[in-house]
Amino acid sequence: MAIDLSDYESGTKYDGDYDADLKELQDRLAALQSLHILHKARTLIVVEGWDAAGKGGAIKRLTATLDPRYYQVYSISAPSAEEKDKHFLWRFWNKLPGAQEVHIWDRSHYGRVLVERVEGFCSEAEWRRGYDEINEFESRQGEIGTKIIKLFLHVTPETQDKVLTERLVDPAKRWKVTAEDFRNREKHEEYLDAIKDMFKRTDTHWAPWTVIDGNNQKAARIAFLKHVVKEMKASVPQDFPEVDPEIMTMAEKSLGYSPQN
Repeated sequence: MAIDLSDYESGTKYDGDYDADLKELQDRLAALQSLHILHKARTLIVVEGWDAAGKGGAIKRLTATLDPRYYQVYSISAPSAEEKDKHFLWRFWNKLPGAQEVHIWDRSHYGRVLVERVEGFCSEAEWRRGYDEINEFESRQGEIGTKIIKLFLHVTPETQDKVLTERLVDPAKRWKVTAEDFRNREKHEEYLDAIKDMFKRTDTHWAPWTVIDGNNQKAARIAFLKHVVKEMKASVPQDFPEVDPEIMTMAEKSLGYSPQN
């Protein structure tokens, strides 16, 4: 079924025990990461959404209990002069996860069909061609075993304005507000059209989109983590491999430990 953003605007308040539920999800993510490492899995989490939709906060909660040696967050900004001179996907190849790794992209290669389309940073022919190039890029990752989880955090203009105002009031958060936030705000309808086309053209069976209603912060974070847990659990074997016999021999010799103890 086609994705309709208007279905994700209720902003329903989270009615559970937020702190307890968040901790449970983070503990589950930590356990899943252990399996992810042991089974040499690879996962790419793509996070897109409106400005001030809570992407950073969701990612912060997602990584809170993860082993930092095996995950990496990439904040995707405007391409450098060198990157502009190459194919738009060139700068993303070295950000792909290897075995045992979870890589998280805060914004992504979808900039080609979103901001670059709306702001005129590429030609119409380039962004139209971008859909097939993105689908092919993601399909190739799937063929080598990379799990791709794509999430879009959606907020209404009213929620967006509220968050921007709250950030301006708080000196510790004021730095997060940029001129780009206001420029993008003026082109809301154009971005809506671009997002609609993005879902229509790139919501594939090998890399589907999931929209998160971001209009209530706590509910959004719980939904975000729940989806990642569900997808990782489905893609990573849930059995722990047997311990290397050599390690067991060393443990018995050094610690007096054996499985029968």
